[in-house]
Amino acid sequence: MTSLPLVIMPEKPGDAAAIEKLNERAFGPGRFARTAYRLREGVPPDLDLSFVALVSSLLVGANRMTPITCGGTPALLLGPLTVDPAFQSQGIGLALVNRSLDAARAAGHRLVILVGDAPYYARMGFTPVPFGQITLPGPVDPARLLYCELVDGAFADVRGMVASGATVPA
Repeated sequence: MTSLPLVIMPEKPGDAAAIEKLNERAFGPGRFARTAYRLREGVPPDLDLSFVALVSSLLVGANRMTPITCGGTPALLLGPLTVDPAFQSQGIGLALVNRSLDAARAAGHRLVILVGDAPYYARMGFTPVPFGQITLPGPVDPARLLYCELVDGAFADVRGMVASGATVPA
């Protein structure tokens, strides 16, 4: 964990512009073509499950959770997880993801998916999706499609296409 005077806070509507600038610096303009970004279009993140990292008054990281469905099963899409390049490798991403997962679990959500680096997210409880169990509506490297059960067995019977949509904890 970081030794910085880091504060993790729930995202507020007023954080959106700073988060967008952070995403632009970290991912560039090509981010909008990615399948995970396309799933988030027109669906606001759940601000009760989305967090920002501050060092003093500087926003240095953010993680969002967006409602989706996986074959009709309510779930959450984690990301984008973004940490300012000057503050990377200090545990900020880990702290943000764990805070989001804890909040989602406490709110009664059962399942989270993401597209990301398996070795990085494995330490937070994510595992690769078995090939073909769920699919996204666009190109995704199957090795980067990951899931995390917030409730044991929540992913066992999930099959089908991932789609944007509201989730209600079951």
